[in-house]
Amino acid sequence: MSEPIGGFALVLHSHLPWLPHHGGWPVGEEWLYQAWAHSYLPVVDLVRRFAAEGRTDVLTLGVTPVLAAQLDDPYALRAMHDWLGNWHVRAQYAAVNWRSADHRLRELAAAEFRASASALADFEANWRHGFSPVLRPLVDAGVIELIGGPATHPFQPLLDPRVRGFALRAGLADTARRIGRRPRGIWAPECGYAPGMEHGYAKAGVERFLVDGPGLHGDTAFARPVGDSGVVCFGRDLEVTYRVWSPKAGYPGDPAYRDFHTYDHPSGLKPSRVTGRSVAPEHKKPYEPELAAEAVRRHARDFVDTVVARLRELRDRHGRPALVVSAYDTELYGHWWHEGPAWLEAVLRALPAAGVEVTTLGRALDRYLGEPVELPASSWGSGKDWRVWDGAQVADLVEANAALQADLLDLAAPGRTRDAARDQAAREALLALSSDWAFMVTKDSAADYARRRAKVHGERYAELASLVRAGATERARARAGELWAEDGVFGALDARDLLTAE
Repeated sequence: MSEPIGGFALVLHSHLPWLPHHGGWPVGEEWLYQAWAHSYLPVVDLVRRFAAEGRTDVLTLGVTPVLAAQLDDPYALRAMHDWLGNWHVRAQYAAVNWRSADHRLRELAAAEFRASASALADFEANWRHGFSPVLRPLVDAGVIELIGGPATHPFQPLLDPRVRGFALRAGLADTARRIGRRPRGIWAPECGYAPGMEHGYAKAGVERFLVDGPGLHGDTAFARPVGDSGVVCFGRDLEVTYRVWSPKAGYPGDPAYRDFHTYDHPSGLKPSRVTGRSVAPEHKKPYEPELAAEAVRRHARDFVDTVVARLRELRDRHGRPALVVSAYDTELYGHWWHEGPAWLEAVLRALPAAGVEVTTLGRALDRYLGEPVELPASSWGSGKDWRVWDGAQVADLVEANAALQADLLDLAAPGRTRDAARDQAAREALLALSSDWAFMVTKDSAADYARRRAKVHGERYAELASLVRAGATERARARAGELWAEDGVFGALDARDLLTAE
């Protein structure tokens, strides 16, 4: 490629809270298995195909430590295999029972049968030992850049700096154990930022992180050092990003795409296309792959044209090539938006042909580094402030989390040997502090489940802390072992590290 118009960095953020042993359907483990089957498998398959072609720096992939732990967990791996088998059986059911239906439904059942068979074969051939063996060669070969984050995805601005540092270092160390290298970049959970956090990042060895575009007042054309910390931030370019997914619109809402919300309940499959925003489920038209494929081509062209126009505008404004960062939840691609992986492949193939350098965040520093900046408090949530995680609807959760952190720090007494009860108490505390619970309550998305999860982990922490303080060592360790059976995540977590984390 000659001198590029500019750079494009796709960032995918993969995250789900800890779900094994905490509910099945409709809320709980089902989330994990659906996202695994319909997003993680096809996105990884896409990346592997680029790797086979010799492509490098295809995209930046964020995988939160708590998600990685689930994708490597023996219980979750067995359950996922069962889920894929069940999907295959459901597709067979649909193929038999839709024989007399519209030909489009018959074709859909056949396509679903092939897709489930392919996913099952892929999982059995490549995933039975977990995600880490799948991911590691892609990272080692430079096909993707892997970024990490704090252990359980807490909203960092609301954490005591010692707890914040503890969670971040635990997450980075866990990724290093799984992949063989410590991430140099992170997806700050919810893009949450408070002034000064960059110094904690520098101390933890983090060199780069993401913020939302408004945190940079929309000036996202370059990576920017934050103050004098030496840590660099990248801002999401919302003008481009929102072409795909915005609070009000985006490609996945096209009438031709498969409808996420409409089920055939006997088979559990999704037989309809979006048809229209105001169309009731029973009136939606059958899904037609040909129409969806044409929409993918149309939207890929539109996105590439949008990126090219944006980069030309930025180059003219700044006098040199600039960068567009588009960042999304990985679960959008395939799970929420059935055609998403096909769209991704079309875009990633078309951009270089259009004169755009496809790059990763780390590689982008070679060409697209700007001047230092001071950042305001921000997030990528509603209002781009902290209201989703610190608003009136979740004031009780915020208060409980503050009290839990203070108690956890008090419990973390120094000692020469590890204490399984204190370690499990720290584990339960971090699970209680997950940002997901406040998000789900504020957005009224399975809010009862979220409140119950926060309460369960908080109570488990309090029970262990009480036993430790009472000197009931054997009872505390026995109870910790029982809780490990459900919340056995981050086995190397050492509560003593709280004493040095800042």
